[in-house]
Amino acid sequence: MREITLSDVDDIATGAAVLGTGGGGDPHIGRLLAGAALRAYGTVSMVPLDEVPPDATVMPVAMMGAPTVMVEKVPSVEQAAQAAVALAKYLGRELTHIACAEAGGVNSLIPVVAAAQLGLPLVDADGMGRAFPEIQMVLPTLYGIRATPMSIADEKGNHGILDTVDNRWAERLARTATVEMGCSAMISTYAMTGTQARDSLVPGTLSLCGELGALVREARAEHSDPVDAIVTRLGGRRLFSGKVVDVSRRTSTGFAVGTAELAGMDGYVGNLLLRFQNEHLVAEVDGTVVASVPDLICVLDRETGKAITTEALRFGQRVAVISAPSDPRWHTPAGLELAGPRYFGYDHEPVRG
Repeated sequence: MREITLSDVDDIATGAAVLGTGGGGDPHIGRLLAGAALRAYGTVSMVPLDEVPPDATVMPVAMMGAPTVMVEKVPSVEQAAQAAVALAKYLGRELTHIACAEAGGVNSLIPVVAAAQLGLPLVDADGMGRAFPEIQMVLPTLYGIRATPMSIADEKGNHGILDTVDNRWAERLARTATVEMGCSAMISTYAMTGTQARDSLVPGTLSLCGELGALVREARAEHSDPVDAIVTRLGGRRLFSGKVVDVSRRTSTGFAVGTAELAGMDGYVGNLLLRFQNEHLVAEVDGTVVASVPDLICVLDRETGKAITTEALRFGQRVAVISAPSDPRWHTPAGLELAGPRYFGYDHEPVRG
């Protein structure tokens, strides 16, 4: 793809929900917003990461908050652009490119909304190669790129600028503001040059989302297994197939936090337990960890291959749980300190799925 049209939205949303590892927002909300923006403002040009000019001003845009809230408190199309414009104005810089902070059902498509409304190109890349729950958990942090100044905007028209001492303080203060804004807000953060973007972002994310979505669509049309198609493309493996028998979920400090338990089927025995904080963090089979962050843990509908987000997990669903490797930079000591199991309170080394 060199441009994103209305016909691309469904595939991108489907693939983004897979890479979102249960988080990144409801893909249906992303479809609605991106579709409305593309119908109103026209197609969005997409620029490969290695073609971004060194002196470009690149601004990622994303939703921040609890996915469970985003389902009911849908943002406006204008909110995405408002966050980017507010940050550019504060910095006194001309905004030239929009980017994705993370992959996810909403957060791979919110930047499409902003780019369409502003008439700007969208970088085919993101800051993680997946979704993580906290602002500082992006690869630009490993390159010394600051999260702030950052903008935050709500659906009422309120917006503000945060400037913090480091990226973890950006998470703490922005999370507090998001809770006050109703546990869901739009942000623009990690403003960077083209050179910084080329160094720190994960290339080809949006193209991969579209490709994964097309694989699911084609597999269903051909009556083949879409889960196998996704596993093969991502170089991952199927961890478990089962029926959801219990879900415990709550909204805490702006996160959807909880567990889901699956009973084995299709030859899989025992029970699998998923632990999540917006995104799936750890998968355990009968008490043994079989996969963990920073690698991807994805829950897919067993028949359709569509990803099921943490807020959409329900009793009785028949699902496949897969794992896939993350960007290698997440397995460096600095990457693990930022987003490994111990950061989330799990006392074990990362387990590759």
